[in-house]
Amino acid sequence: MSAHGHAVDEEHGAIREAVARLCAEFPSEYWRKLDREQAYPSAFVQALTEAGYLAALIPEAYGGAGLPLSAAAVILEEIQRQGGNGAACHAQMYVMGTVLRHGSEAQKARYLPEIAAGRLRLQAFGVTEPTSGTDTTALKTFARRDGDHYVVNGQKVWTSRAEHSDLMVLLARTTPREQVQKRTAGLSVFLVDMREARGNGLTIRPIRTMMNHATTEVFFDDLRVPAENLIGEEGQGFRYILSGMNAERILIAAECIGDAKWFIDRATAYANERSVFGRPIGQNQGIQFPIALAYARMRAAELMVQEATRRYEAGQNCGAEANMAKMLAADASNEAANVCIQTHGGFGFAEEYDVERKFRETRLYQVAPISTNLILSYLAEHVLGLPRSF
Repeated sequence: MSAHGHAVDEEHGAIREAVARLCAEFPSEYWRKLDREQAYPSAFVQALTEAGYLAALIPEAYGGAGLPLSAAAVILEEIQRQGGNGAACHAQMYVMGTVLRHGSEAQKARYLPEIAAGRLRLQAFGVTEPTSGTDTTALKTFARRDGDHYVVNGQKVWTSRAEHSDLMVLLARTTPREQVQKRTAGLSVFLVDMREARGNGLTIRPIRTMMNHATTEVFFDDLRVPAENLIGEEGQGFRYILSGMNAERILIAAECIGDAKWFIDRATAYANERSVFGRPIGQNQGIQFPIALAYARMRAAELMVQEATRRYEAGQNCGAEANMAKMLAADASNEAANVCIQTHGGFGFAEEYDVERKFRETRLYQVAPISTNLILSYLAEHVLGLPRSF
């Protein structure tokens, strides 16, 4: 590991070191093999679960670690920095927040201790649909009340980890769009037990993607969900989902910072050891400067992630900072990835160097969980006071 970043690593340093030790048991070969097979890192997720890291944000009263968001950010950043991929499980960190903040006492007591203990996985988040994309309020999946159940019909896309999850947080419309005053009204959140639902109205279809991301398309055909699985009040679901988005963006931004550090470490090491024309290529400013610039941009993005985290933990409004952190960190990791490939030359494309795998994995965050254009729209409207563009 190189010297950079140590100044800001003191906070949660013990967690960082412990996560690094756990990751060392899952070397590059482990991730490479999974990538070739497009397989889920079950052993890695199991190890993280057993070590309690996926229950970091669950309060101690429910068997979790009760740690602040900054600790969760350190865990995910370190996984990426060590060459792994936290996308297989990062949702368990923030999806449970919907249950924690808006669920009933009975729901929290029933599910959170089981999630914390690793006996239940809550990894799936059913929001996006093929026809509506990011226009969440235009979603069509409908949950109709029928006695003590809701009957769900519709479909979701990009529902990651659905095949490796026991529970799904599902956003569905409960009042037809034409009957609501505000377009954000009439949406509700449900906790779906997928173990019971599969084959009983729930169909999961995997989508092969550019990187190994275990994502799926999900279909609901008269799926019956017990009314007691409604989270919070009917019709208030959009607000509940939004409250978890800032945590999601901050945590994914932290992952991008970890990726950027990995790329910068790898590029620096290679530039020091690779000799062409009788000298290390790192002696050439054409190689040095892009790596140095990537480092400066990573550090700037890292400070924004820390500021967003600080505001989140202080209970302040952090919407703008969370969005900017995600955008700037994703840009920083994407730039560092490009620089790392360029520094390695042809070897950057060779599987055994892991650069191309991480390059594909970090590229996702230009698009997910929210694209750059929507972040810029948010800043324009809510921070700068410009007219809403859509």
